[in-house]
Amino acid sequence: MRKFNIRKVLDGLTAVSSAASASSAAQQQQAGNRETEIQETLQSEHFQLCKTVRHGFPYQPSALAFDPVQKILAIGTQTGALRLFGRPGVECYCQHDSGAAVIQLQFLINEGALVSALADDTLHLWNLRQKRPAILHSLKFNRERITFCHLPFQSKWLYVGTERGNIHIVNVESFTLSGYVIMWNKAIELSSKSHPGPIVHISDNPMDEGKLLIGFESGTVVLWDLKSKKADYRYTHDEAIHSVAWHHEGKQFICSHSDGTLTIWNVKSPAKPFQTITPHGKQLKDGKKPEPCKPILKVEYKTTRAGEPFIILSGGLSYDTVGRRPCLTVMHGKSTAVLEMDYSIVDFLTLCETPYPNDFQEPYAVVVLLEKDLVLIDLAQNGYPIFENPYPLTIHESPVTCCEYFADCPVDLIPALYSVGARQKRQGYSKKEWPISGGNWGLITQSYPEIIITGHADGSIKFWDASAITLQVLYKLKTAKVFEKSRNKDDRPNTDIVDEDPYAIQIISWCPESRMLCIAGVSAHVIIYRFSKQEVTTEVIPMLEVRLLYEINDVESPDGEQVPPLPTPGTGSNPQSIVPQSHPSTSSSSSDGLRDNVPCLKVKNSPLKQSPGYQIELVIQLVWVSGEPPQQITSLAVNSAYGLVVFGNCNGIAMVDYLQKTVLLNLGTIELYGSNDPYRREPRSPRKTRQPSGAGLCDINEGTTVPEDRCKSPTSDVKDNSFSRSRSSSVTSIDKESREAISALHFCETFTRKADTSPSPCLWVGTTLGTVLVIALNLPPGGEQRLLQPVIVSPSGTILRLKGAILRMAFLDTTGALVPPAHEPWREHNVPEDKDEKDKSKKRRPVSVSPSSSQEISENQYAVICSEKQAKVISLPSQNCIYKQNITETSFVLRGDIVSLSNSICLACFCANGHIMTFSLPSLRPLLDVYYLPLTNMRIARTFCFTNNGQALYLVSPTEIQRLTYSQETCENLQEMLGELFTPVETPEAPNRGFFKGLFGGGAQSLDREELFGESASGKASRSLAQHIPGPGGIEGVKGAASGVVGELARARLALDERGQKLGELEEKTAAMLYSADSFSKHAHEMMLKYKDKKWYQF
Repeated sequence: MRKFNIRKVLDGLTAVSSAASASSAAQQQQAGNRETEIQETLQSEHFQLCKTVRHGFPYQPSALAFDPVQKILAIGTQTGALRLFGRPGVECYCQHDSGAAVIQLQFLINEGALVSALADDTLHLWNLRQKRPAILHSLKFNRERITFCHLPFQSKWLYVGTERGNIHIVNVESFTLSGYVIMWNKAIELSSKSHPGPIVHISDNPMDEGKLLIGFESGTVVLWDLKSKKADYRYTHDEAIHSVAWHHEGKQFICSHSDGTLTIWNVKSPAKPFQTITPHGKQLKDGKKPEPCKPILKVEYKTTRAGEPFIILSGGLSYDTVGRRPCLTVMHGKSTAVLEMDYSIVDFLTLCETPYPNDFQEPYAVVVLLEKDLVLIDLAQNGYPIFENPYPLTIHESPVTCCEYFADCPVDLIPALYSVGARQKRQGYSKKEWPISGGNWGLITQSYPEIIITGHADGSIKFWDASAITLQVLYKLKTAKVFEKSRNKDDRPNTDIVDEDPYAIQIISWCPESRMLCIAGVSAHVIIYRFSKQEVTTEVIPMLEVRLLYEINDVESPDGEQVPPLPTPGTGSNPQSIVPQSHPSTSSSSSDGLRDNVPCLKVKNSPLKQSPGYQIELVIQLVWVSGEPPQQITSLAVNSAYGLVVFGNCNGIAMVDYLQKTVLLNLGTIELYGSNDPYRREPRSPRKTRQPSGAGLCDINEGTTVPEDRCKSPTSDVKDNSFSRSRSSSVTSIDKESREAISALHFCETFTRKADTSPSPCLWVGTTLGTVLVIALNLPPGGEQRLLQPVIVSPSGTILRLKGAILRMAFLDTTGALVPPAHEPWREHNVPEDKDEKDKSKKRRPVSVSPSSSQEISENQYAVICSEKQAKVISLPSQNCIYKQNITETSFVLRGDIVSLSNSICLACFCANGHIMTFSLPSLRPLLDVYYLPLTNMRIARTFCFTNNGQALYLVSPTEIQRLTYSQETCENLQEMLGELFTPVETPEAPNRGFFKGLFGGGAQSLDREELFGESASGKASRSLAQHIPGPGGIEGVKGAASGVVGELARARLALDERGQKLGELEEKTAAMLYSADSFSKHAHEMMLKYKDKKWYQF
C-alpha cells in the first residue's frame, strides 16, 4: 500500500499554480515559440531523500571492540556514533540518538550483536544481523555512573562496574538487571577506611568462571568468589590502576599503573607482586627504584604455544621525553620494540587466533585506534610492519577545504587515474591479507563510474573512486610543489596574505571529458593542469601575473532601493596592465614605497620533474597593487575546446588563453556593464589610506564565497574549530561585503544577443548582485592558427537580473535536454603527433554535444539561472523570462546544481535553512522539498554538492564524507547495495582439557550463572536503579537476534557441559528434546481435555 504524502499533494498544487502563471507568461509571447511543447517526465514520486553511506575516519573516536570469530571491528565516538568495519568495502554507520560519548563496546562474540555503554549511563544492545543495525534494548542507570563493562565469552550475563565501586549484572537477552550485586564495601577489607574508587576493570578467571577479578582505581584488586559471595584474595598496591590482564592459565595477572610500572601478581600470593617492571624507566645503578614515568594506560598479556608471551602496552614513557610522539610498546621475551604513532592512542586491541580466554592466545596483530587514524601492526613479522589500510580513512590527512562530485563520468577515467596513482603507493607494508575480513558485499546495482575530488589545506588534491557506494583513493596531486617553500617563519616572504596554509585549495574546476583541471588557491593563485601518462621535466614553469584592483564607490540602484556599493576602476591604475612573464617580477614597491606588482607566492625557477598524472600547463597569480593585496578568487571556469580559463573576485574578472599564455580580459565588474550600468555610482571621497600590512584575502576557513558572507543565515556564525583560523585583513568587512564579486562563470555555445540567428561561443558571468552579463568570444580556427591568431573577447551588452547572488547557469536545447559546454576529447600531449594526426587536429572541431548547431535557425535555447533566492528560465535568443520560481524568501540557497536523473534533468538546491529542494526543467515545478540539515557550520556550506543520478554529498565532520541520495530508485535499491555485517560462522571448538586435567579436576571450571544470577536465586533488582527502554529495532530484528543469542548461548552451555562434543550432534539432541517436549505437551493437553469435566470419583 502506498503511503499518503501530504507534501507531495502540496507540491502538486504549487506546481499547478506555478505552471499556470508560467503558461500565462508564455501566452503573452509570440505564438511561434515552442517552449510549452517540452514534455517533462520527472514527477514527485521519482524523488526521495535518504542517507546512503558515510566514509572516512570516525571523528573523535573513544572506544574499540573486535569480534574474533566474525572478524568485525567496531569504533565508538564522542558524539555517539558507531562505525562497523568488515572486509574492505563492508562498512556501516549507526548513531545513538542521545549523542552521548561511547565509553565502551562489547561484542557478543559470533552472535551478531553488540553492547554499547555511553557516558549518559545507558547500555544499548545492537542487532547486527540486519543490514542497517538497530537497537533492540536499552537500559538507563539512574543512580550510578557506568565506568566499565565485561561480557564473558558465551555468557548472557554482562558485568557492569560503576563509579561508586559496585558491580551490577545485566541479562543481555532481556536487558534486565539481576538482583545479584557486588557492593564495594563487601569487596574490600573491612579495616580499610577509604573508598577504593571507581571500577576500572572486571574479568573472570580464564580457568574458573566462578572467580571474578575486580580492579579499583585506587590500586586495590579483589578476586571475588561469585558462589560464596565473598572475596578470596585482595591485592593492594600504592599506585593507581589503569588496566588489568590475565595470563591464559589463570594463575597470574598483570596490572598497569599511573607511575609507568607493570606489576605481575601470582593469584595465590596477594602480599606482594611477583614482579614489578618499569618498561621505560631508567635503571639506577645503586638498586634504587627507577624514576617514575607517565601512566601506562592499558596493558595486554598474550601467550603463544611456541615461545615467550607478548606484553603490549600504551603510554609509560619517561617524563624527560618531551615532544616525543605517542608510543605502543611490544615486549616479547627479552626484546622491547617501541612503535611511534602519528597521533595520541585512544585504545588498542590484540587480535588472537582463539576466542577462548583459557587457551594459548597466539596473537597475530594489534589494532591501534589513534585520535585521527587506525593502524594495524603485524606481530608475526620481524620489525612489526603495519598492514596497508584498505579503508578510505585518509580524507582528513590535510583538512578538506572544498569538494566536487561527478557521477556518470567517462568509463576510461577511473582506470587512467588508478594507473598513475598506483605509482604513488608506499612500500614496506606487511605481506599478509588485511585481518579484519568479516561480512559480505552487497549487490552492485549501479554500474556508472563516480569520482569525488577533495581539495585540501596543504594544497593537495585527491581523486576518489566513489562508484557503487564505496570509496577508494585513486590519485593524489600536490599543487604546492610548484612554489618555493619558506624554510622558517623569518625568511617567509612578507607578501604572504595568509598566516598558515598559503596553498589551500578553494575552487576546483574539472572537465572529465578532456581531463583538464584548474584550481584556485587561497593565495589568489590559479593553476591549470593537463593529464599525461608520460613523465616530463619542465625547464621553466609557464607563469602569468595579473594586476586587478579597483576603488570602492557608493552605489544607488535606479529604483531607489538600497543596494550595496560597487567597485569602479581605480584612478592611476590601468585595468589592462598585465605582466605576462615566465619568472616572478622584481618590481616589489611603487614610487610611494607601497608593495606593488608582487605575487603572494614565489614560483620555483629550477626545472620541475613531473610524474605521470596531472602536469602544470600554466600558473596565474594576482599581484599586489599599490600596497593593496589581491582579493580572494570567488569563481573559476575552464574550457578545453576554447583553450580558455576565466576567474573573478570582488574586484573584477580576468580571462586567460592558456594555449597562447596571454591575458585576454582584465576588467573591473563595472566595466562589464559598459553604458548599460543599472546603478548610479558616486566616487567616495576622500579615500582613506589603507594599511599595507594586512591580508585582503577572505579566509578559506571563514567564508568561501561572498554570497555566504553577504547573506548570512542565523546559524552561519556557529563555526567549526577545524575551519576557523584568524586572518588579518587590510580591507574592512564592510568594504569586502559591499563589492560586487563575480560569483558564477559558464562557457557555452548559445545566442549572445537578441538579434542573433545562430549560437556562438560565449561566456556567461554572474555577480553577487544578481546580474548576469554575457561576453562574446571570437575564436580563431583550430590547429596551428589557434596558436597564432588572437582570441577576441568583447562584452555583448546583454544584461539579465535576478534576486540574490548568481550561483549556477546551464543551457537546454529546444527539446529540453542539457547542452553541456563544448570540450575537446583527451589526447596525450607529450607524444609527438604523426602527420595524419596533425591533419586531423587542424580539422578537429571542439566536441559540443549540443544538437543546436545542426538545427534550423528558428530553433531556440533556454538559459537556466539559479541565484541565492530564485531561479529563472529564459528563452533565447528572445531573452524572455518564461518560467520563474522564488526558491526561498527568508533563507538563501547555498548550492544549486542542474543535474540529470531518470533520463531527464532537474535543478537541485540546498538552502541554509536545511531544506533540500528539486525543481523540474524548464518549468521549475517543485518536485521535492525536505527539511534535512540546518547549516550549523561553514564546512557543510563549503562542501555540499549535488551530482547526476540523484547523488549528493557533504563533509559531515572534519574527517568524514556523508553521501545521500534524492532518487526514489536508489532509495529502494539501497538495501541490496549495502553489505552484510553478520555471516553464519561456526564457533571454533573449545580447547581440549586433556585426560589428566579432566580426571583430577584441573582446567577450566564452568559456572551455572543462571542459578546464581537468575530471579529465583538472587531476587529482583531495585526498580529505581535502572530503567528498561525497548529499542526501535523492529519485531523481525528482535526475533532474529533474540533467537540467535538464546540458541547460540544454549548450544554453547551444552558444549561446555558435554566437554567439547561436536555442535552437530548437540543440535540433533536439542531438536530431539524439543520434539519430545512438544509431543509431551500435546499428550498432556489431550489428557486434560479428556478428564476436564469428570468428577474425582469417575477416574
